[in-house]
Amino acid sequence: MKLSKNTILITGGASGIGLALAKRFVTAGSEVIVCGRRKEKLEEAKRLIKGLHILKCDVASEEERKSLAEQVIRDFPTLNVLINNAGIQNLPPLLKEPQSWENHRQEIATNLEAPIHLSMLFIPQLLKQNTSTIINVSSGLAFLPLASMPTYCATKAAIHSFTLCLRHQLKSSPIQVIELIPPAVNTDLGGKGLHTYGVPLDEFADHAMKCIEQGELEFGYGSSEKGRLASREQANELFASMNP
Repeated sequence: MKLSKNTILITGGASGIGLALAKRFVTAGSEVIVCGRRKEKLEEAKRLIKGLHILKCDVASEEERKSLAEQVIRDFPTLNVLINNAGIQNLPPLLKEPQSWENHRQEIATNLEAPIHLSMLFIPQLLKQNTSTIINVSSGLAFLPLASMPTYCATKAAIHSFTLCLRHQLKSSPIQVIELIPPAVNTDLGGKGLHTYGVPLDEFADHAMKCIEQGELEFGYGSSEKGRLASREQANELFASMNP
């Protein structure tokens, strides 16, 4: 995929990995629209990146997803790239303990329902372009889950499966389907300070842009690449070491 002369929508693009990718695509010469739930974060992103377009949208809402697609297709008719990046990570107690279903529902709606539905909504638009791309952001936890966050890991495993199926269905179309598989990256996902041990954000974003430009369809980095490529025996060993 070329990095310039695209029109790109990035969900969850006001912070973290989404914002880092937005900055790099704008620098490379693409037009970028980011959406997110928090108006103040969107405005902060717009101040940071000259020429960035911002739209407020909670992708966990079916109606807001529909409105987002209608507005973007109307206002940006050259849109040719969808990056399904929005995600939330909760740390609920173990399933055996009393807890609210709402946290789990929100994770499923944001991390799984939204990418599937947005892909459905935007595919007709993407098929009109000479070349187009859908990039789904999953996680290294799709391959090696943490037992302490079962719903989050399940949504990311499902996105990996969905991406494989989507790529197969679209193999004869102009739409390229890419899966970006981050390890723990130093962002505020799940709460401020949770991933300070992770890979530096700029380091991961630079790697991701290089892989996208080189045409790689599925890639991780560091521990997520190790998990992606692990044999069944290796994966079992890694899972045991991650979940003592």
